[in-house]
This record gives sequence, structure tokens and C-alpha cells, in this order.
Amino acid sequence: MFSWLEKNPFFFTVAFLIVFSIAGLVEILPDFSKSSRPLVGLKPYSLLETAGRQVYINEGCYNCHSQLIRPFLAETDRYGMASINGEYAYDRPFLWGSKRTGPDLHRIGDSRTTDWHEKHMLDPKSVVPASIMPAYKHLYAKNADFETAYAEAYTQMKVFAVPYNTEGGVAIGEDIEEAKKIYLQEAQAIVDDMKSQEIKEALEKGEVKEIVALIAYLNSLGQARRTK
Repeated sequence: MFSWLEKNPFFFTVAFLIVFSIAGLVEILPDFSKSSRPLVGLKPYSLLETAGRQVYINEGCYNCHSQLIRPFLAETDRYGMASINGEYAYDRPFLWGSKRTGPDLHRIGDSRTTDWHEKHMLDPKSVVPASIMPAYKHLYAKNADFETAYAEAYTQMKVFAVPYNTEGGVAIGEDIEEAKKIYLQEAQAIVDDMKSQEIKEALEKGEVKEIVALIAYLNSLGQARRTK
């Protein structure tokens, strides 16, 4: 049979391509499947972080900031470890972005604090004098959307098997009132590190402003997504 193939270049080429393709799939597919799974210890976004991610999307932050660090020295020196596929396992939709008017934010939680974000969003030039980013003062007045964040988290748990309510996950509870308590506790931890008295007074009344949720989301970008 092999001698016959050698005498028929066309069929030899076809047979070679078939064997080569099968070998390639055997080599590539297992690793591709593994790399697309969540990293070990990766946590889903909490309710407050989910609400903050919705603010990030609604404000179009992805138009100026990417969340994808490429494996080049110039990028890893500035932004930290290159992004890994499994880090995006719970991201729906992905927020990779397509340009950088501002810096990449995929590891911003590892280098910035709640206090820094509070100042930056209120007056960008106060912390980055050359910044061209507009101020986002309206985020300090508008309440975050808890109901939509809860619905998104609950749907991901039921439809996509995102591991809420499991060891290493972020409990949201089957009871929306219990989930609201968790949400407010998360908010309190952020507000405790903020300077704005108005934000603190709003939380005392049970109001979580969008800036609080957005900061929680930004703080989660980086090693905070991994369990210790």
C-alpha cells in the first residue's frame, strides 16, 4: 500500500494531510480545552463586583481601556503578568477592548487602592496630571443596580454552572434578601476606605452608589480573583 501511495503523489498528499491533521488535533485540543477552563482558585465576581462590572460596561470604559496583557516585556513590565485564558472563564461578555487610550486594567487591582480610585474617578488630573479622562462625578450620585446584578449572578449559577454557593465561590443565596445583606457587607468594606462623607451617609441608608460598585470591580482585577 505504501509503495502504491508513493507512486501516486495526489493520494500521498491527501493521506499525509489526513494523518497530519489528526495528529495536530490530538496535540492541540486537550491543551485548548484545559486552557479555557477556570484557573485553579478563580473566584466568580461577587454581587457588588458584578454591579460594578455593569457600570464599567454602561459607561463604555472598555472603549479606552483594554483588559488583555500580551506576553511582551514592554507590557508585563508595566502591567504585570501576561493574561491567561482561564482568567476569563467567568467573564460574559469578555472586556478585552480593542485600543488603549488609557492603560490596560486587567491587573489594576494589584497596583491601585480604593482611595486612589475614589480620587481618580472624581478628578482624574488630581492623581494623573496628564490625564485626558473625563471626571465621573455622576457615579457618586446614582445608585448601583442590585437587582440586575443579582439576576445576572443567579442566571450564571443556574445556566452556566458558575460556582456560586460552593467552597471557594461567592455565596449569593437562594434568598434575594440574604443576598442583599452580603451585597451591603461588601459595600461597607469598600466605603470604610473611602473619604466621601456623602457616600458613607448613603450606605447608612442602604444606598450603594455606582462609584462603590465600580471600585469593588476594579479592585477585583488581579490576584484578588484567586483564592489564597
